Amino acid sequence: MGSADSKLNFRKAVIQLTTKTQPVEATDDAFWDQFWADTATSVQDVFALVPAAEIRAVREESPSNLATLCYKAVEKLVQGAESGCHSEKEKQIVLNCSRLLTRVLPYIFEDPDWRGFFWSTVPGAGRGAGEDDDENARPLAESLLLAIADLLFCPDFTVQSHRRSTDSAEDIHSLDSCEYIWEAGVGFAHSPQPNYNHDMNRMELLKLLLTCFSEAMYLPPAPDSSSVNPWVQFFCSTENRHALPLFTSLLNTVCAYDPVGYGIPYNHLLFSDYREPLVEEAAQVLIVTLDHDGATPTVDGTTTGTAMDDADPPGPENLFVNYLSRIHREEDFQFILKGIARLLSNPLLQTYLPNSTKKIQFHQELLVLFWKLCDFNKKFLFFVLKTSDVLDILVPILYFLNDARADQSRVGLMHIGVFILLLLSGERNFGVRLNKPYSVRVPMDIPVFTGTHADLLIVVFHKIITSGHQRLQPLFDCLLTIVVNVSPYLKSLSMMAANKLLHLLEAFSTTWFLFSAAQNHHLVFFLLEVFNNIIQYQFDGNSNLVYAIIRKRSVFHQLANLPTDPPTIHKALQRRRRAPEALSRTSSQEGVSMEGSHPAAPAEPGTLKTSLVATPGIEKLTEKSQVSEDGTLRSLEPAPQQNSAEGSPASEDQEPSQAWREQRRLSSASAGGQWNPTSEWVLSWKSKLPLQTIMRLLQVLVPQVEKICIDKGLTDESEILRFLQHGTLVGLLPVPHPILIRKYQANSGTAMWFRTYMWGVIYLRNVDPPVWYDTDVKLFEIQRV
Repeated sequence: MGSADSKLNFRKAVIQLTTKTQPVEATDDAFWDQFWADTATSVQDVFALVPAAEIRAVREESPSNLATLCYKAVEKLVQGAESGCHSEKEKQIVLNCSRLLTRVLPYIFEDPDWRGFFWSTVPGAGRGAGEDDDENARPLAESLLLAIADLLFCPDFTVQSHRRSTDSAEDIHSLDSCEYIWEAGVGFAHSPQPNYNHDMNRMELLKLLLTCFSEAMYLPPAPDSSSVNPWVQFFCSTENRHALPLFTSLLNTVCAYDPVGYGIPYNHLLFSDYREPLVEEAAQVLIVTLDHDGATPTVDGTTTGTAMDDADPPGPENLFVNYLSRIHREEDFQFILKGIARLLSNPLLQTYLPNSTKKIQFHQELLVLFWKLCDFNKKFLFFVLKTSDVLDILVPILYFLNDARADQSRVGLMHIGVFILLLLSGERNFGVRLNKPYSVRVPMDIPVFTGTHADLLIVVFHKIITSGHQRLQPLFDCLLTIVVNVSPYLKSLSMMAANKLLHLLEAFSTTWFLFSAAQNHHLVFFLLEVFNNIIQYQFDGNSNLVYAIIRKRSVFHQLANLPTDPPTIHKALQRRRRAPEALSRTSSQEGVSMEGSHPAAPAEPGTLKTSLVATPGIEKLTEKSQVSEDGTLRSLEPAPQQNSAEGSPASEDQEPSQAWREQRRLSSASAGGQWNPTSEWVLSWKSKLPLQTIMRLLQVLVPQVEKICIDKGLTDESEILRFLQHGTLVGLLPVPHPILIRKYQANSGTAMWFRTYMWGVIYLRNVDPPVWYDTDVKLFEIQRV
């Protein structure tokens, strides 16, 4: 039968279904088989031939027929899984049912009355077939999920058959699916021959699996993130005998993928890469199965991910999370890290031939996967930071942050990039690794400079803060916290990075900025903490920063003499209302951007984006720890007030009170509206500005520098820098303060943020076919820029 006839027959069946007012019996095979037995339609055809309006009409007007359609389609998948799909016809039926269910499921999820349908058992259905009664007691959802799992390891359909031509067919029930893992990598050494048909069939089934999991999109974001997705929960439980090989297959398929096409330019234009859609689908299914609030407090009260080795408690019920947290072999970590770094760097690969390398589009899914790995598997996190390989993750993240800074539709990407860097910055090794010189020349819209990866990070952060769009302001706290966390380990900042930091201090310490919102002064505290850490712990190599501080000394004097009288406060705010520009873009010498780079562009008008829930403030997002003499961390959380008596620099930012949080909420809700700064409020934090170290430094060095200038009639800074390089402040500075690190800590707010972000990405990325478009999702809103 030709494809056109096939489509016509399928369309006729759909019309019959939508026009029948009477229930059709489940036993009427002649009617139901029209949907899958005699047709060969692609998934795109199914979407075109089954319009949304018709699915909704059947749902409202003849619900029993929609129920029977779903039941019969699941039954066919179960039969295919039972038989092993040996004939072409059986394979075609499985694919048709899979496509049909992918089409229909979102319309079942969007109606609250249908939500329990897949979790109910179908009374009396299929009993006549002589199956055991207890088999029938399974809810439809469970039968569907187990059938998908079986079909994903079905010889000659989704995996290579191992039998020789003389053997009889492999029995799908006794087959050990661990021998049929899709790709070499973690826990599996054999790489099967690539097979186009198997890849396509896996992809169709994974799309259906992802659609099953997507019920989460139809529930509004709950403040309590512990709501479990019943589909994921069952699929990742011990009920699924393929959980381990499937987890391994998905992870290895993603991490082994090399989009470049074996290094031959333009190769991707000659061979359509059928692997990429599978890799993308695998990445999406993987991150959804790992959507698990994994923070389990351990005995000593610190938060760790999950069990690591058998000695630990058994770990979460979710086997995918469990397996992920138990990976521990160095070569497995190496394989995962190399794979993710290769894929994240792919969009940065610029050869001299435009379009010569294939650009992958699923970097957001990869970032979520990397986040999950670091969050659930601390050994992986330490492995990443053990060598400078972490820089292969850092550079692409900085590239994405810089590239997306002006684009409203990519706020989510900005957040996840910053969250990953915040997580990494809580570990000392990250700061140490940043000292490696930056020589790769990724074309980025930033000034050309010579320096280290720390300089790159500071230059990009400066660019985000001074030329990103307004909605990034909630991230400023996070960006500066990252710089504070790494600052005690930075051996030598370039002149450009030093100037950028001082430019930020200048911008953040103007009176209108300090007074215009309840929390703006925190940004000044963070920057002063950066300068103090570098002066106290890395003075020797940082003459550039010391010189920049001396040149901009007036900023520090202004801060020390900040006015606190009501008339001046009032005047500063008036100035603000006349010029609401967020930050001065001037007075920071920009220099020439790198060649081959494109300016960060705003979103095209009309670009779709999904809304995100608010992220918790930095005080909820992180936990303060003090670095002891031996380098170990001691949490400061239980008693944050301890050191206020001694007036050490740590006391400047105690945990904000409830009232302050409320004030912060109001002031950010309408800048300048209800927020009314008082003299008392300014005094309360002005007195805690940690200026002692810098003032002492200026007191000692400024006269000496001025003397050199007068004596030698100097206007040349190299001579001054040489003097500063050999200078020392030993014994002249206040006693070094303890180093404070603010480590990321998991909480329900971030768990919910990740869920909405991840599903928003999946919603927007699945356009062919558009699985969820125009359905009534509740987890986020779809907005146009």
